[in-house]
Amino acid sequence: MKIKDRIALYFTLISTSMLFAVLFTVYFTFMKFLEADFFERLTDRTMVTAKLYLEADEISRDALNSIRHKYLQKLNGEVIRIYDNKNQATFISDSAQYWTNATINKVRKNGHLKYTDGKHQVVGIYYKDNQGDFVILASATDEGSQNRLNKLFKIMVFTFILISILVLLLSRWTAEKMLKPLNRFMLDVKQVGSKNMAFRVKETRNKDEINLIAQSFNRLMEELEQAFILQKTFVANASHELRTPITRIMMNAELTLSKERPNSAYQKALSEMLEDTEKMDHIISGLLTLAKMDVEIINSQIAPVDLNKLLTQIELEWKESKTLPFKFINKNGALTTVLANPVLLQIAIDNIISNAFKFSDNKPVICQLKYLDGHFLIEIIDEGKGISIEKQNEIFKPFYTTSEESGKKGEGMGLYMAQKIIALFKGSIKASAIGKTTFTISLPKL
Repeated sequence: MKIKDRIALYFTLISTSMLFAVLFTVYFTFMKFLEADFFERLTDRTMVTAKLYLEADEISRDALNSIRHKYLQKLNGEVIRIYDNKNQATFISDSAQYWTNATINKVRKNGHLKYTDGKHQVVGIYYKDNQGDFVILASATDEGSQNRLNKLFKIMVFTFILISILVLLLSRWTAEKMLKPLNRFMLDVKQVGSKNMAFRVKETRNKDEINLIAQSFNRLMEELEQAFILQKTFVANASHELRTPITRIMMNAELTLSKERPNSAYQKALSEMLEDTEKMDHIISGLLTLAKMDVEIINSQIAPVDLNKLLTQIELEWKESKTLPFKFINKNGALTTVLANPVLLQIAIDNIISNAFKFSDNKPVICQLKYLDGHFLIEIIDEGKGISIEKQNEIFKPFYTTSEESGKKGEGMGLYMAQKIIALFKGSIKASAIGKTTFTISLPKL
């Protein structure tokens, strides 16, 4: 059963159950009201009978009967008896013994009695008079109330069925309207495939569960897209970057073995092969580092990081362990907190510093911390030759290297990894080369 059908069914069951309870309460209350009203009428009947027969001494019995039939409307199945102290019917012409002695004595004992006998309602009163002590009992059937109850029951059944059908139709329409965003979400999800990983479902402005599902799905798609990009990048770059050194090693080995050569030629060939092997090792290490880094990015835990403390630690490590002229200058102040992963952030900054020393021939590198428009700026400045404008965007692509132009060896992964890490923390990184080469990392303030 579809969700909208289940919602409509559950809502209808709840609504009809409440409606049934209300109708039942109304019917039962009305029935008890009519019953109590008829008991009151019977009680009045016994009191009128007592006044007519027991207190009107100067009027003859026949005259009393005539007045009773003329002015008192006879009820359905009405029976009235007046019993003397011997429990014998008296005064009324119909003197048959209608009620048992037990019932008469019970009225005499309690002073008042009312009960239901099948369809008949019975009322009895104990009445003291100067002529003696009497028990008056009256019984009748309330057919008028029963007819009204039957009509009310039919109206309620019709109303119940009609409202149940209307509630079912309206609840189904409401459920279909409420689940319309979910249907759109399902149609959008069907468009997602391995060739369409960049697709994102449309998020609404409503802060409901369906919108939360859409947001969670889009976050999942972002992670899956990164994983797919990682896989494709790894396979494509591995096949592309490893093919060249392997081909060079094979050609060098075949050429060296094609004829007898002096030892110096073999040593040269082995040296070139070793160089190509080291390059392969760097490429493989870079690819594995990239794969490991992407997995860590997806699963990283972000926490508050004090940039002043982190950059001071980086300065100490570069000066002591690597003995390179690196200097950190804090131009902001004490409050320098951002949301990031300290390990990954240090990897990104270290990659940029390492790149700065490499292309400036280990000349001094300066790091400055600034604050501008709600963002902290980390500027890493070296004394290298600079980067041309057309290459300032290319350097952040994987495996991009200028080793042929600069003579510096590298696998072209450092800046790419740095850019991915900074983007994870909702920051940005850019390079400029006005006079000196400057890499600027921008991170939002916590």
